[in-house]
Amino acid sequence: MSNTITAIAPKELILKAKDPIVLECGDTLRNVTIAYSTWGTLSADKSNVVWVFHALTANGNPHEWWPEMVGAGQVIDPQKHFIICANMLGSCYGSTGPKNMNFPLVTINDMVKAHKILKAHLGLDKIYLGIGGSMGGQQLLEWAVQEPELFENIVPLATNAFHSPWGIAFNEAQRMALENIDSAKGLEAARAIAMLSYRHYDTYQSTQKDVDHRWDDFAASSYQRYQGEKLRKRFSVQSYYYLSKAMDSHHVGRHFGSAEAALKRIKSNTLVIGIDSDMLFPPHEQEFIAKNIPNSQVIVISSKYGHDGFLTEANTITQLLKTFINHE
Repeated sequence: MSNTITAIAPKELILKAKDPIVLECGDTLRNVTIAYSTWGTLSADKSNVVWVFHALTANGNPHEWWPEMVGAGQVIDPQKHFIICANMLGSCYGSTGPKNMNFPLVTINDMVKAHKILKAHLGLDKIYLGIGGSMGGQQLLEWAVQEPELFENIVPLATNAFHSPWGIAFNEAQRMALENIDSAKGLEAARAIAMLSYRHYDTYQSTQKDVDHRWDDFAASSYQRYQGEKLRKRFSVQSYYYLSKAMDSHHVGRHFGSAEAALKRIKSNTLVIGIDSDMLFPPHEQEFIAKNIPNSQVIVISSKYGHDGFLTEANTITQLLKTFINHE
């Protein structure tokens, strides 16, 4: 792998696709734009590509939202790797997404179609490592199923092979908030609902507990409002709505008979990581993935932060990833 000293920040780029994307729902997206970042230098034999997949409300610059994992001196290092991250189709961070509520249904499968366009543009036929958590892990698994020999190694974190009724119900509750409340306030309410699925009882108990026996103005209440306001200032109501629908659409077995049959297609060395306190993507979902991918292992890590542990437990994940890629 290349040890070339690289730029201190990712390059944020735009690709305008030449051809339309025919969506699973039957509609066609034309003039598709893909926002993405690259960081590092592609080695002569193109063997150092790391493709990072982002989750629901993140963007195509993983150094912003995963700095303990991606950056100079980190386990995913631009001085060693050529790092790619594409903003998912339907998002509001540069890739083609909704401007109103008349956008077609985009699925995880459709997002992979956009990733394939970018891969062809970059002239890649092999990816050393694919990694992503939550909705990012869904995209990774979908692509690894479709092109079983593309990824040498994959690390899906806190994700699933198909979205659960529990997860769909959480997303529907959030969409109900978007549909029935003023859009800005609706997004705040939707995010507050989502936080309950991203975190855990113990998270709130350890960080938002009031000790003065107050009768109002609770820390947990202000925390929920803060999280809602924070997202409202940086994200699109329309993208939130349609990306939650995309998450619900996820099922790797849709075109392969079953999820089990689909996962068995994957040829990559696979490390599946779960979070013991994750209520949204509970560990049995990661165990299912590992059970059905031939060359796979699963490790469940401990965290008081629930689903968000795939972001907050970067030190633990770094050590697991180092061991995995050094012994693959």
